Amino acid sequence: MMIPDHVAIIMDGNGRWAEERGLKRSEGHSAGAKTLEKLAIHAKDLGIKVLSVYAFSTDNFKRSKEEVDYLMNLCILYFKNRFNEVINNNVKVVFSGRKENLRSDVLEAMETVMEKTKNNTDCILNICFNYGGQEEIVDASLKVAKDIKNGTLKETNLNRDNFYHYLYQDLPPIDLLIRTGKEHRLSGFMLYQATYAELYFVDTYFPSFNEDELDKAIQYYQTCDRRFGNVKTN
Repeated sequence: MMIPDHVAIIMDGNGRWAEERGLKRSEGHSAGAKTLEKLAIHAKDLGIKVLSVYAFSTDNFKRSKEEVDYLMNLCILYFKNRFNEVINNNVKVVFSGRKENLRSDVLEAMETVMEKTKNNTDCILNICFNYGGQEEIVDASLKVAKDIKNGTLKETNLNRDNFYHYLYQDLPPIDLLIRTGKEHRLSGFMLYQATYAELYFVDTYFPSFNEDELDKAIQYYQTCDRRFGNVKTN
């Protein structure tokens, strides 16, 4: 059975999930965090090596201060005091994104969960937080320019494979990219890594995207003819 090495999820629909149930948007974000815990463990059990999730974009700072503050506090709660099942299931947590605009207590919580999981080896949970795909490419390009300037990289040696080393995390390309919540767009999520990703859009809001839903996405992936620009021959 073909299991993708790298699965990415745009975790969309937390707020709408809550609103349709007469709840506060914050309760949708809390439910989404619980779903993420379960999916990270299930991904590990399936043999997925990397699970990347879009948790908070650079553009999400445009939302109300109340919602942004709640999301930041939710992250502190989970990264410092929760995620125990993720930690105990040998999942390593890393982050992709910019540190600018993040509160010091949020950065401290991120460091805490990274330190707790740094020696875990079964699966990587890459949490894209204060992340933008265009920003990542710009930041990577600045690192490339710096290395060329100081002589540690020759221009002629840069290629599309080793450019991955300059991204926020040096991870393999995305095999399967899932977006929950009815929308059919990438919203700037891991644009470089998703070059040959199979795209799977589902109406289910993220808090309801359980283990069975992930299994369905994997089953879809297994039907895909992955040629990477080549022509299939008999």
